[in-house]
Amino acid sequence: MKNEPITSALELQLRAARLERQAAGRDPALQSARLALKTFQAARLARTHADLLAAPDTRQAAEFFLEELYGTHDLSQRDTDLERIAPTMQRVLPADALQTITEAMQLDALAERLDTAMARLLGPQFSDAAYIAAYRLALTRADRERQLDLVQALGDSLSQLVRVPMLSGTLMLMRGPARLAGLGSLQQFLERGFSAFKRMKRPREFVAAVTGRERAIMERLYGGHAAPFDI
Repeated sequence: MKNEPITSALELQLRAARLERQAAGRDPALQSARLALKTFQAARLARTHADLLAAPDTRQAAEFFLEELYGTHDLSQRDTDLERIAPTMQRVLPADALQTITEAMQLDALAERLDTAMARLLGPQFSDAAYIAAYRLALTRADRERQLDLVQALGDSLSQLVRVPMLSGTLMLMRGPARLAGLGSLQQFLERGFSAFKRMKRPREFVAAVTGRERAIMERLYGGHAAPFDI
């Protein structure tokens, strides 16, 4: 089937993210450090993109990015749902939709790996200065550039996906069966991302704003700027 390569890639990324989270979960100290790091990063992102969170047109999309892709809540149920339903999604969703989900999970898997690397250096309590030092030491610039490339690709895919005919109806038809099958977490993730981007007038401008700011911060972090987050 034409969607089989995409589904295989999706399952690969799901396993990578799940294994990273499970490994951290077996180490309480590392898990605590990862939670502290995720909390710090979520707060920083909320400050950087406060205007996008406040604007009615972009608020839902900004919340989707911050909470679903950079949030602190447990995503294990969503991972389990996706792994269970991946073969079915291959049959009922168009290739564009499957590709978008795969990009989201690829970003998730990379973010989990990068968070673990930083958390091992930082521990559960750290200052802004320690965070900046760990950012430079724990990761390669290529990793961070790849992360932002994936954010860009996901945002562009969502911007394009909302134009696919009948996809909104397909997601609505999936709602009942998903709940009956115990896949409510996955269904909420899919509907939330689609709805958030569909309601925006200029979704590509939103994506450009997020990635542009994050690339500027990355440049300042690696460039040794005294206040890298003040853009």
